[in-house]
Amino acid sequence: MKWTFLLLAIVCFGFTACKNNSNKTNASYYDTTGRTDLLSGGVKLIPIKTAKGTFNVWTKRVGNNPRIKVLLLHGGPGATHEYFECFDSYFPKEGIEYYYYDQLGSAFSDNPNDSSLWTIDRFVDEVETVRIALGMDSTNFFLLGHSWGGVLGIEYALKYQQNLKGLIISNMVPSIPDYIKYSENVLAPQLPKDVLAQIRSFEAKGEYTSPAYLKLIEEYFYPEHILRMPLTYWPDPVKRAFAKLNFPLYLKMQGPSEFGIVGNAVLKNWDRKADLNKIKVPTLAIGGQFDTMDTKEMEALSKMVQHGKYLNCPKGAHMSMYDDQQTYFTGLIGFIKSVDQQ
Repeated sequence: MKWTFLLLAIVCFGFTACKNNSNKTNASYYDTTGRTDLLSGGVKLIPIKTAKGTFNVWTKRVGNNPRIKVLLLHGGPGATHEYFECFDSYFPKEGIEYYYYDQLGSAFSDNPNDSSLWTIDRFVDEVETVRIALGMDSTNFFLLGHSWGGVLGIEYALKYQQNLKGLIISNMVPSIPDYIKYSENVLAPQLPKDVLAQIRSFEAKGEYTSPAYLKLIEEYFYPEHILRMPLTYWPDPVKRAFAKLNFPLYLKMQGPSEFGIVGNAVLKNWDRKADLNKIKVPTLAIGGQFDTMDTKEMEALSKMVQHGKYLNCPKGAHMSMYDDQQTYFTGLIGFIKSVDQQ
């Protein structure tokens, strides 16, 4: 009987200790002491100086961790932070502080509606302004860029990597010309021949906004290579982000085609393969097996930087954080924590 009481005492003590430790961790993560964004629930508007005036961009902090702060760069260009909302299901319980951020021209941020501002260099300097305003530095600053955000992440690292602790390039290759070739030579031929013929017919006439063209893309391309679910089941954050896309911004930088980039789009000739060896910070490249991007090129990116790793999502497409969620977040969180412990 005495041993039974002793065992119960040990178990109860262990449970209480774990519970108290958990409470301390939670208290620390949600501690807002000294925060200037308490009144707004973590939202902070950051002024961005441009050649055409000063505009505000919208950010929102979640959590508190002096060692790990992740800034999320959405895709598009011209999409919104909203499709990152699935991070709420994974980052808080791991104690990761992270920031939603709408780039200039997107969602809650100002939209100058001036195409002269839609350049890669200006967006890079915008990210640096945001970093400074949010108080991040090389001891805690992780940058995660998805799709176009991956382009922005690479460019930021090439100019400002001294401010980074870690870099994550999600579902993006280091060369747009390679992406165009993959789209034309690999992805397009996978479509039914009659469907591809109809799509090419619309594109030849420049009818990229035709409801019939968009219906074909949505029915045959999106569920295979963007997010591998029927469109009716796409998560609400993704639907909202797509619905609010700044099309003039997207058109200027990406172009109207869903198969690569055409015309004089800003990103058409972007290629940084020759410069990736200059990136010294720990870098994780993430790719989906069914992505709009070539998985081999995304894996190659991880080998071109000096300290890279690759995470393949075997069930994932371009939005691997949704259609291969467990693989995506297990690998992402593991990378962030391993870098933090270095």
